[in-house]
Amino acid sequence: MLILLDPDVRHEANQGEVRIGAEKFTEFLQSMDESYEEILTVMVLLSEPTGKRVAAEFIVNGIYKKAEKGMPEAYGQSYVLPAGAFLEIKEGRISRVTTYYNLPLWIDLVSKAK
Repeated sequence: MLILLDPDVRHEANQGEVRIGAEKFTEFLQSMDESYEEILTVMVLLSEPTGKRVAAEFIVNGIYKKAEKGMPEAYGQSYVLPAGAFLEIKEGRISRVTTYYNLPLWIDLVSKAK
């Protein structure tokens, strides 16, 4: 995915600040890899006729490996969470990534996991 990013990609995460640039998006993904082990399943991809907008719906099957600031303690809890992403494509490059999931549900899932 990283090779398909526009250098000025706009990343609109579910929570937090907007990140601008492929370098910031790469840093975000590296941080995610440190804290979570996730596999996406049941993926459904939709595109409008020009191919400039793409939507993805999927299930996140994850393991919470390392706590992030302000989040619950991590000790290998597993979780299954529905999520979605929206991409904007310009000149064959991903120029925007917007992700959505239910953060309170995720917190509940990892907080109750044994």
